[in-house]
Amino acid sequence: MLHTIVQLLLIFSLALAHKDPHFMDNRSTMVHLFEWTWKDIAKECEEFLGPQGYGGVQISPPNEVRVLDNNPWWARYQPISYKLTSRSGNEGDLVDMLQRCSKVGVRVYVDAVINHMSGFKDGETLGTAGSTANYNQRSWPAVPYGPADFHPACDITNYQDAVQVRNCQLVTLADLNQTVPHVRDMIVNYMNKLIDLGVAGFRIDAAKHMWPEDLQAIYGRLKMLPTSFGFPTNSKAYICQEVIDLGGEAVKKTDYNHLAAVTEFQFSRDIGLVFRNKLSLNSLKNWGPAWHMLPSTDAIVFVDNHDNQRGHGAGGADILTHKEPELYKMAVAFMLAHPYGGVTRVMSSYRFSNSDQGPPATKEGIIKGPTFLPNKQCDTANSGWVCEHRWPEIAQMVKFRNAVGDQALQHWWDNGANQIAFSRGSKGFVAFNMEANKEMRMILQTGLPKGVYCDIISGNGACDSCSGLKVVVGEDGKAEVNMGKGPRALAIYAPSKLS
Repeated sequence: MLHTIVQLLLIFSLALAHKDPHFMDNRSTMVHLFEWTWKDIAKECEEFLGPQGYGGVQISPPNEVRVLDNNPWWARYQPISYKLTSRSGNEGDLVDMLQRCSKVGVRVYVDAVINHMSGFKDGETLGTAGSTANYNQRSWPAVPYGPADFHPACDITNYQDAVQVRNCQLVTLADLNQTVPHVRDMIVNYMNKLIDLGVAGFRIDAAKHMWPEDLQAIYGRLKMLPTSFGFPTNSKAYICQEVIDLGGEAVKKTDYNHLAAVTEFQFSRDIGLVFRNKLSLNSLKNWGPAWHMLPSTDAIVFVDNHDNQRGHGAGGADILTHKEPELYKMAVAFMLAHPYGGVTRVMSSYRFSNSDQGPPATKEGIIKGPTFLPNKQCDTANSGWVCEHRWPEIAQMVKFRNAVGDQALQHWWDNGANQIAFSRGSKGFVAFNMEANKEMRMILQTGLPKGVYCDIISGNGACDSCSGLKVVVGEDGKAEVNMGKGPRALAIYAPSKLS
């Protein structure tokens, strides 16, 4: 009995350790700079992410992957080896980026592809570091992996069969057997090398396709994070596991949240339903676990990710993306204002016209960096990069979330339909109007101290100047909230108070 109790306590402490993102300076949000190069990420950390209060950046897989014509994005998820040479840069570029981002308070999280190797191709496959592999021979010599390191070849045809989901191939990708000691060794060595270089954690791609016991064994062998990067002594890497679970399948997100954090895809789907007015805004009053989502501390939440914004993964046409900017801004603002979610993640995209399209690149396949307009937004028309994380409404709400911290949701108000408002304790207040044909004019309790505040979504404030809406809060904490027809949002907090 005592041995069992000790084991349970160890598992519990391990899970808690892997749910801490180790953000610096009370920061709370990461951004996924999907397919950016390491040099451009380093520059973005210094020039925007650090100064604007982003806590971290999720990067694309840094290891050697398959070379394909036209560089489709999904080639990044077909490993050839664990060499740190990718189309985003080499190991030296990665090291430089990790050091520069850390110096400005931005942690780095690696998208780790450890479920499988590259997919079907007759003959040899070439990798970004010059290595070769042979799918038919089950040979990836640059790792090295051979036939004994993989599950027997079979394709997933039934998602109601958990064994098949975890032991068979995901769309022809050669499925590693993580129970094999050599496979575990290679994965652990790869992840530990990245930890030594200064990463703060990992997104575990396709976690639902691996057995929880195997992942637990791998996580248990990871090194402590280096104190030279400012991590507290005995800190474990943050881990978020990709488990697509909207209900109705054999593999559940609750099979994994005892190990580490889990990507909450139901959040992504349901927030799209609400802000598309397929569900009323006032239904968000009990947003969180009551919607069959994970406990808040177990979840990493997002409006969209690189998969479902392309129609892959989960959510279908209900997912909101940058292609519907006004609705998207409202949904992201709500995500950042609401306390649910251990970690919030903002998506940063490039423009695409088909679901396979790779990042902006030269004819030689070299990724082009983003360029910027005088207003510091990405020059999407010319560079192809969207950069939602730089949109003022989103960047300002990242600061809002940092400032309100763990303050409770209070003073909820709704009109019974598509107008809502709430405070985050005494530190912040937001209101949303999704009524397309109705203005929002109400006197509401903000929870904030008396003063004149500048709405950070419609503009910016400095001293007595405000380029957006002004909100006057009285001695009783109440204010008249005036917004035009939706979609609109308003947010005020202590730093937006005018002197």
